Amino acid sequence: MAHGRVTITDVAREARVSIATVSRVMGDRASVSPELTERVRAVAERLGYRPNLLARGLATGETGMVGVLVPQLRSPYFHEVIKAIGVGAGQEGYRMLVLESDDRAGAEAELAASLYAHVDGVVLCSPRMREDDLALLAVGRPRLLCVNRLPAGPSPAALAHDIHGSMLQICRLVHRLGHRRVAFLAGDPQSWAAGQRWQAVQEAAAFGLDPVRVAAGTALHDGYAAVDAALAYEPTALLAASDPTALGAMARLRELGLGVPEDISLTGFGDIPYARYASPPLTTVRVQRFDLGARAWAMMRSLMAGEPAVAAPLLPGELVVRATSGPPREGSLGRAAR
Repeated sequence: MAHGRVTITDVAREARVSIATVSRVMGDRASVSPELTERVRAVAERLGYRPNLLARGLATGETGMVGVLVPQLRSPYFHEVIKAIGVGAGQEGYRMLVLESDDRAGAEAELAASLYAHVDGVVLCSPRMREDDLALLAVGRPRLLCVNRLPAGPSPAALAHDIHGSMLQICRLVHRLGHRRVAFLAGDPQSWAAGQRWQAVQEAAAFGLDPVRVAAGTALHDGYAAVDAALAYEPTALLAASDPTALGAMARLRELGLGVPEDISLTGFGDIPYARYASPPLTTVRVQRFDLGARAWAMMRSLMAGEPAVAAPLLPGELVVRATSGPPREGSLGRAAR
């Protein structure tokens, strides 16, 4: 065989089948027997053959691409989710196109619709758009998937972490440590996940927490900026909606001369890689971001094949207790535990 790019003709010759058979196998057509499919794929793998996506698209009307829309790319949370989707897509011959809404909730529906027109399916990561916009977007677009948001209606298909249950784990921890007055650094008010966290914090009042909500975003500078307003409520613990928010808050607390957790406890959410290396290491909830992305790809693959996406259970979080949480110190800036 001549050196150079391996073609479909080379694979057909080596596998002793027609070019049409190779095309059907590489296009995942069900009309080819399992034995023949295995033989063709083995030859393609040995020769290093990669289908020409442009040619396949012209023949099948498919692009060989999957789209991913995220609120913002700076968040470490989305990096692993996107990576897992890309790994799964790449293993099956798909490319990934990532688009950022830059936290513009009002622009998400239009961006998603535009992206959908150029790919075989779209994954919406933590979309912020209104429920009616999401429902309207799903009309006539069956290959649409929500990740880390559960829509109010039956579509689009969705899967998510158990944000509510994970936040309750944090609340029970600080309550066991003796905290009562806590300030919740709330995160993006348009985020479904932020709403789930605040709902859990409010429910924690049933077992003795006295929470207040303080406006904050999910970035380092948001946590830093929210600390002074939070301390006005005299809490003994700050519960941040994200790890970056918590790390930003820690920097401001240090500037104010407050020890963590000696003077005030602090928790995050997500267990991003930086959390364990903070000084002190951050107490948080670990969520399986790569697993979420892998499951998202599996569901999207089903949708693109015209199959129903099986509803996935909420993925549980794992409480990770590190050095930023401790009992309230007697005489600390917060109100004494009752």
